[in-house]
Amino acid sequence: MKSITSLHGKVETVGVRRTESADAPDINSLITPSTADVFGRVHVIYLLEQANLAVTLTNTSNELLAHAAFLNHPNVDFVDQACWEPWFCEQFGADKCTPLNTLFMHLFVALPEFSIASAKEIVRTVFSAIPDLHYIFLVTTNSSSLGEMLKMKPQFFTTFESNAISPCSAFVCLRHNHVPRLHIRRARVEDHDDLTPILAEHASMLNASYGPYFLADLIEAQDEDHHAAVCEVPQDEGTAVGFISASAEVNLKLLSQCFELAPFDRLCKPAPEGPTEMEPGLDIAALPQEPDADSLSDQEVAWRRDALKNKYRHMREGTGNLFFFFFLYSSRLMTFYFFVNDRDFCVISVPMMVPEFPLLKRFLRVTPRPASSLPHELYICHRSSLLTCVRPPPSSTQHHDSHGTPLQAFVAVVQEQVVGTAIIRNEEDIEYIRSHYNIESFIYFSHHQREDHGQLSHFALNPIFQYYARHFLGEALRLGHKSCLYYPIYPPHQSQRNASAHSLTWALGCMVPVRPRRQIVYPLEELGINAPPAQVSKEEVPYALNHFSRKLTMEPKLTINSRIVVVGASDTGMSFLEVLSFCPHLRFNNLILISTHGFPDSGINENMRFLSTSHSYSAQDHAQLSLRSRVHVVAGKIISIDRAAKHVVVSGGCQVAYDHLVLCTGQQYQVPCPTGVDISQQVTNSDAEVQRSQWYRWPVPSNLLTLNDNHDCQIAYHWLLENFIDGEGNVVIYGNSIDAYTCVEALLCMGVSGSRIHLVHLPTDSPGSCFNNPTVERAVTEALNKRGVTVYENCLLAQVNDGQDPEPITAVSFTTNKEALRMECSVFMNFSRKGVDHDTFRVLNDACLVYDGGLIIDTAFLTNDPAIRAAGPLTKFARRYYADSWEHAHFNSKEVGQALAAALLPLFDPTLEPTSNLPEGMDRLVLIYADAKIQGGKLPGGYSYLQVAKPAICMPLVAQPSPGQEMVTGSIEAGKYFCLYVNQHGVVESITCLSLKPIPVSNYLCLYGKHEQLLNRLCDRFDEGLIHDFYSYFKEPWCLAVYHDRFADFEEEVRQIMESAKDDGDLLSLPELVQKVLNEEAVSENPKIYLKNIFQKSDSITTLKKSMLNYLNYNRYHLTMYAQPGLI
Repeated sequence: MKSITSLHGKVETVGVRRTESADAPDINSLITPSTADVFGRVHVIYLLEQANLAVTLTNTSNELLAHAAFLNHPNVDFVDQACWEPWFCEQFGADKCTPLNTLFMHLFVALPEFSIASAKEIVRTVFSAIPDLHYIFLVTTNSSSLGEMLKMKPQFFTTFESNAISPCSAFVCLRHNHVPRLHIRRARVEDHDDLTPILAEHASMLNASYGPYFLADLIEAQDEDHHAAVCEVPQDEGTAVGFISASAEVNLKLLSQCFELAPFDRLCKPAPEGPTEMEPGLDIAALPQEPDADSLSDQEVAWRRDALKNKYRHMREGTGNLFFFFFLYSSRLMTFYFFVNDRDFCVISVPMMVPEFPLLKRFLRVTPRPASSLPHELYICHRSSLLTCVRPPPSSTQHHDSHGTPLQAFVAVVQEQVVGTAIIRNEEDIEYIRSHYNIESFIYFSHHQREDHGQLSHFALNPIFQYYARHFLGEALRLGHKSCLYYPIYPPHQSQRNASAHSLTWALGCMVPVRPRRQIVYPLEELGINAPPAQVSKEEVPYALNHFSRKLTMEPKLTINSRIVVVGASDTGMSFLEVLSFCPHLRFNNLILISTHGFPDSGINENMRFLSTSHSYSAQDHAQLSLRSRVHVVAGKIISIDRAAKHVVVSGGCQVAYDHLVLCTGQQYQVPCPTGVDISQQVTNSDAEVQRSQWYRWPVPSNLLTLNDNHDCQIAYHWLLENFIDGEGNVVIYGNSIDAYTCVEALLCMGVSGSRIHLVHLPTDSPGSCFNNPTVERAVTEALNKRGVTVYENCLLAQVNDGQDPEPITAVSFTTNKEALRMECSVFMNFSRKGVDHDTFRVLNDACLVYDGGLIIDTAFLTNDPAIRAAGPLTKFARRYYADSWEHAHFNSKEVGQALAAALLPLFDPTLEPTSNLPEGMDRLVLIYADAKIQGGKLPGGYSYLQVAKPAICMPLVAQPSPGQEMVTGSIEAGKYFCLYVNQHGVVESITCLSLKPIPVSNYLCLYGKHEQLLNRLCDRFDEGLIHDFYSYFKEPWCLAVYHDRFADFEEEVRQIMESAKDDGDLLSLPELVQKVLNEEAVSENPKIYLKNIFQKSDSITTLKKSMLNYLNYNRYHLTMYAQPGLI
């Protein structure tokens, strides 16, 4: 924050931020006739969409004092934006001005009394934020209207003389007038006192590592291979404001072992006869041990010892072309290569937990090798990357692809050498993109013409020039007359599409991921001509979308190098990674997922659907999110956690280091352990219950199938095809969960006769089934009986193969409440008991993480180790919260993952405030989640099943209080059963569907939590007998707006409008009037009628109607079935 003074002496504390679309009304209010004379007629929203940089000056009350918009071309109509450079050079002789170092002011407005001070602060901030910017031009055809500011302040804008008779005038603002020039020189001992305050923030750490006199030692130890430099401000008596130390001694072998240096020729200069081999590096094993080195890897030992002792292995003379930074505390040491000019490369190592400082924007992050355990990131810079003449000239010829779509080709040129290329094709499917992806989070779609949108087909840029990737894309937009670029990433099974589009590893870092939009399942036949256009309703191969626009050319992301390791590809873990990956202003370089089978494999067909689904992530969701492109995946199980060294060991011996470890392993079906009782002794369940919690510790038989994820389902499907389907043996399905029923249906669909299927239920304390609905239970039971499936109740597994060798399983024995049961089987499919995996429990226990029936966490998801968080069914709240029943297993796992991400993000996102200390007692309150608990699948009888319910402690339906209303339509015989429960407040709290036809799941999920009045007076219509079939009722056109993905935003807007309504008499707002009624203050009429009359008499009713029409009109491409004003 800075202080500025008005022309009348008023002082304001101000800050400069990027302009938001919400600032447009305030900016419009500052536009005067003289503004239009200088800048022409300005449409603020359109200008903000096209501007490369737009900034706003606000005070501490967030009042807008000034605004400025800058573009990379002049604001004159008679010059093509792609051809301004030769014109500008011809008219004004500005041969040093390039698109990289020049911006043009297209609008400046301010409060009159703050105009001069605001302009100076904005310009100073812009120059400071963009190191490559040297000139800001104001080009106008009406210089007589510039006002007194430019005439009185020649040091602010300087007149740029024209070389010829020009229809316009140009004024330039020079960088050195607003940002002091820095002088870089060799460090001297007398600089020590100036540098000490700069290092004060890190003094304790540096003193502990290098001693109290390390700075003086570095300065005095300079020689040919060790240099130290300072930068100083000449205007400030030569005071040193920055320091740099460089060494030409580098352990190149260690760097090559830990980082992918192949793209940089391993930092070696080739000899004439071929690549030069580097001298053998330091023998790590031979180094003397340090007192604290036992917990470190060999790489860490070598790294720390070399850093502490400053003993790097010399490279062979002529082959090494780099030097190494030790310290850097100024972001403007951009000319350090002028200090040591005989090297080609510069590398910097930065601890991963250290935020990326501005100078590193000039550097390229080197990808670490998978086996690297160094707690450092490596950045590299080539001397050629300091050249500031990266110019992408336009292609001289027009091209078209095989479909006739226009193509534009661009190349990046440095000193007459091509260093990069980009190919853009016109985006012909922009309607589909708009309707299926939330691009309007980044742009105002209506302010971009159809031809402004392009698809980035190919992009390649020399790695040493990656700093200019964002500039290259921005220039491609300018030269191609585009404003937006899109790049799709198809799922792995669509590799041909990805291959044809090429890979954009580097360009993706400049782009922002775009979230997919939830789609309405339209009843197209019923809608007829009112259905949305084919471009909106058509089905295409799903893909993930990335976006780049002019607004993003000067909006770099904040880089986070902290290693965030997620263990478990559960819904909770995937939701957590999704939130972090889709932060548009953050780039997480080290998101790592450790999963037994790698990334969740969604490439299964309907015949492999042995398991039920939570509808959290479908195959289409995974394809549209493409977390693979942002998350490193390590396939395997963790076998140990070293909390001291902060790494986990994965099966196979791989070590994965972490700064933040997130455990989301959830619960899995465990291999059942037979009780071992002899069924010939006529024992019952009561005799065997004491052994029910044993772990199975022996080799698992090959025909015992325990399914926990899609990978297991694929393996089981192929195994059954090869070993069971064509045989005559039986299959025993052991379990009570819904997965046991979906498994039965999958086997029936595979062609297994029902007489070969035996469904064995375990004893349970609950009187109901997993469906918690007697009608659904009856329908499934009848379907099982009809197909000849045998069902057994209250059975405990007693023996396998009569106690003999269990490989393979040929017979199983069970105890029941009465007589024992023995049956032969060829396959045993297990869905008996879910719990924390025994190997996972052992890892947690060995790591001394507190476990008490679950991994103990607090309300911030922290375990007893502050670097380890956990969430999901694996966890349990500490006993001090008295919340044993409110475990994460009772809530929506996707919502839990989002809350986990929200708890971690404040550590990295500067726009979020860290969680403050809660008042005493408040820290004992656990978070209660609101999203519905969902389960569904294909049940015996061919039924599609969906249950949406309020998260709560599980209890039988008959035991639940029911002050609300349950409404049922259809029957199981007709295959159209629909049960909907509305609570006492009129809110939909539960939905149960059982249908022989596919269920539009995404539509029905939107009904949860809605008031019945919003659903067209649902209860009244049902009571009046007007609703006979909910399936048909919720297909009617009036309901489709409720299914829209932006309906929740519209509801929030309506709520704000209603709360703003006031009584003309008492001037009380509607919430205050409601409180008045609740306090039983005298009201002359029925409270509902009283409040309704107050609202209808206010101006808010007009605002509400306008808001509703705006919602329908803005989303017209989705909601074509609604009439618009003027159509009737």
